[in-house]
Amino acid sequence: MNIKPIRNDDDLQQTFYRLESIFQAKEGTPEADEREILVTLIEVYENKNYPISPPDPKAFLISNGALR
Repeated sequence: MNIKPIRNDDDLQQTFYRLESIFQAKEGTPEADEREILVTLIEVYENKNYPISPPDPKAFLISNGALR
């Protein structure tokens, strides 16, 4: 297991490739532990670099015709 920080989108892509290769690892194996760590690293990187704003309820109602 060679875990390193995700510092940019290239690192993110490489982490996704590795995660894909171990995604179905059996629980209790080193690969399952690595999967858990990689998912956490990806989540932290994405939340920091690609935040998702909370939805605007008024805009949602307007777009669905509930408000005019």
